[in-house]
Amino acid sequence: MTDMTFTRLGNSGLIVSRMALGTMTFNLGGEFIPGIASVGQEEATRMVDCALDHGVNFFDSADGYSQGDAEVALGVALQGKRGHAVICTKIGFRQGEAMTDAGLSRRHLMKSIDGCLKRLGTDYVDLLVVHKTDVFTPLEETLRALDDIVKSGKVRYIGCSNWPAWEVAQAVQFQRDHGLAPFIAGQYLYSAAQRDIEMDVLRMADKLGLSLMAWSPLAGGLLTGKYDLDRLEDGDGRIGTHDFFEIPKPQARAVLDALGTVGQAHDLTLAQTALAWIVNRNPTHTVLVGASSTDQLEKSLKSGSVVLTADEMALIDASAPPPKRYPEWFADMMLDSQVNEALK
Repeated sequence: MTDMTFTRLGNSGLIVSRMALGTMTFNLGGEFIPGIASVGQEEATRMVDCALDHGVNFFDSADGYSQGDAEVALGVALQGKRGHAVICTKIGFRQGEAMTDAGLSRRHLMKSIDGCLKRLGTDYVDLLVVHKTDVFTPLEETLRALDDIVKSGKVRYIGCSNWPAWEVAQAVQFQRDHGLAPFIAGQYLYSAAQRDIEMDVLRMADKLGLSLMAWSPLAGGLLTGKYDLDRLEDGDGRIGTHDFFEIPKPQARAVLDALGTVGQAHDLTLAQTALAWIVNRNPTHTVLVGASSTDQLEKSLKSGSVVLTADEMALIDASAPPPKRYPEWFADMMLDSQVNEALK
């Protein structure tokens, strides 16, 4: 037995571990993101075995990771163990030079899922996530194509990633109105230092019954504490090559200080504390954990069973609250306190 905790993914019967192994670091020799995609097949297999040994059953990939190499590596690592794994993969980014080799059109979705299955070495994917929005394709076309893919048996469930809250709500309503396969999860950027989605996406997900799959929970490695905030370019990780997140330095320092204070009380590293913060935020949240080695992965997975106190959560929360936006701040300000207190 392990200390891994589990949850239902959205309003479905799919049971997944709350810590998921992300495979963006898997690469079989191609050029991808410098400083991150460096795990070859041998180490990838060790990492998958380690995850399974620690109770992880949830594995995340994408056809855009290392030009599909990540899916290949995951498929090889899961040979003979497919029945123990819930596989999520993502599609939508450009896959070739042809005009039609990108987006969420019926043509591209149908072609993409077949490619994913071939690379993963499986005849079905548990969760298919559309990786991005597509302003050039009617939403109805995308949703009907996804429903057909589910009906074909190639995919069990569907979700979205990086979509604005309004578009997810529009999609879910269309799915309900027309009896289509529903989104059960949303994969979004979320960490103690980047909490924008608390204003709208998480509120929407709670109302519509979608689970969060948090990607980059360590803010690209920033929350490991390995970077000198005044010289990010000197780091050997993703942010050292390109500061994709652009988190204000005062905000980053405040979060690191709070994580350090809380982590010290539990004998945790900064990274472990940052992961534990997400696990403790909501029992339906799952966290995508990437790693460059099995040792690093083992340390991260320990966060899944850490219980933080309300005061410790509040300390981290206060270090980088999400920016208040209208009309959310107005709705919060005008909340009827008498009714709110009575219904707590």
